[in-house]
Amino acid sequence: MSILETTATAAYVVAAILFILALAGLSKHETSKAGNTFGIAGMAVALIATIALAFARHIEPLGVALLFGAMAIGAAIGLWRAKIVEMTGMPELIALLHSFVGLAAVLVGWNGYLHVEGDPTGSEAATLAGEGMLGIHSAEVIIGVFIGAVTFTGSIVANLKLSARIKSAPMMLPGKNFLNVGALVVFFAMTVWFVIDPQLWVLVVVTVLALLLGWHLVASIGGGDMPVVVSMLNSYSGWAAAASGFLLGNDLLIITGALVGSSGAYLSYIMCKAMNRSFISVIAGGFGIEAGPAGDKDYGDYREIDAEGAAELLASAHSVIITPGYGMAVAQAQYGVAELTRKLRERGIDVRFGIHPVAGRLPGHMNVLLAEAKVPYDIVLEMDEINDDFENTDVVLVIGANDTVNPAAAEDPSSPIAGMPVLQVWNAANVIVFKRSMASGYAGVQNPLFYRENTQMLFGDAKDRVDAINAALSVTEKV
Repeated sequence: MSILETTATAAYVVAAILFILALAGLSKHETSKAGNTFGIAGMAVALIATIALAFARHIEPLGVALLFGAMAIGAAIGLWRAKIVEMTGMPELIALLHSFVGLAAVLVGWNGYLHVEGDPTGSEAATLAGEGMLGIHSAEVIIGVFIGAVTFTGSIVANLKLSARIKSAPMMLPGKNFLNVGALVVFFAMTVWFVIDPQLWVLVVVTVLALLLGWHLVASIGGGDMPVVVSMLNSYSGWAAAASGFLLGNDLLIITGALVGSSGAYLSYIMCKAMNRSFISVIAGGFGIEAGPAGDKDYGDYREIDAEGAAELLASAHSVIITPGYGMAVAQAQYGVAELTRKLRERGIDVRFGIHPVAGRLPGHMNVLLAEAKVPYDIVLEMDEINDDFENTDVVLVIGANDTVNPAAAEDPSSPIAGMPVLQVWNAANVIVFKRSMASGYAGVQNPLFYRENTQMLFGDAKDRVDAINAALSVTEKV
């Protein structure tokens, strides 16, 4: 091994450590910036080491051109997307990025097949056969292609659902559970066949099967569970990357893929526990879930309030809890909410935030928005930390949230979100719900909260309504 190859290998170890530090940093608000910096540094080290390793192995001029061309194109697209994407578009962008990882794994798997099993008289095939490793390589190929293809189409469906290009409701094909399980059985059978006799048609069948399975798995999951799906696809992309690492003989790719895969799986598990969902059910495309009908029950009449009335109610309160949702992100109301928080705290009012584990459409979405608006970390609390405090709260502001504050989850066994832990805002003395209309939330479920005696609806754009409340509070300050 040359000095350049040894140095590159050492750099991979450094990059792996930086990735681990990145994950540790991203686990807390206070260290998230440092975590991002570690991640960027790790990726930079990994890229430089990979380029150095390619030159150490005497890469051809065409390979050099392709390498730097791909990096330039990827960097340009990445910078462009990072510049134009809004926080509300992050969930679907991340889902799309997962699809790229899946597609890359499929291409790496097919490349591995064409250079080894597809060329049985070649030197690589002969070497692996002589070492008794050909069967292991074949298993790596077909498993990597399967995971990658499932990730690819599954991520595309997630992107389409999150961007509202297709309906968020689950696709209910007849015998959908049988289709999912049957696809896995066929895959295992084909894997054994391919390891014994690596024929091209087997790889083609598995690729098509995995593409269809990935589509069906995510299409069968309803909108209420989409945050878990994004996390789950993150895990899949990690395992797809690890599979590519085995095929390419790249230790860093194996380590990085395992880190992403395991952390994504653990996050999905935590979120499922928080939503009272079966982890196996969600990742298996809703296997075994028999949701009740959404229904259009008549809950009576709702009451309205205007911005001035809301300002008066807040000014007379001793304690306020704000529960944000995706609607706050869409309206970009977080800065106005931060200003409202400052005004109320200056009046001596206790203001806190209650964040549901799946508020928004991405884990941590609301936390990032509030941190971006400079809301103090210490008043931003998770659901379990604040749920018992609602009954002692004077006013709750529900800003753009819907399914995460729906009492039907706790009180209606026939509801599609039955059993899902929610923020129990209805226990407060007064609830003000910011909404554009009386439409149901992302899960497509009616919310009886809107019709409760202690609830008042404040219609309109969340940012405009918050700004109007701030203006009304400023007038009372002058008076």
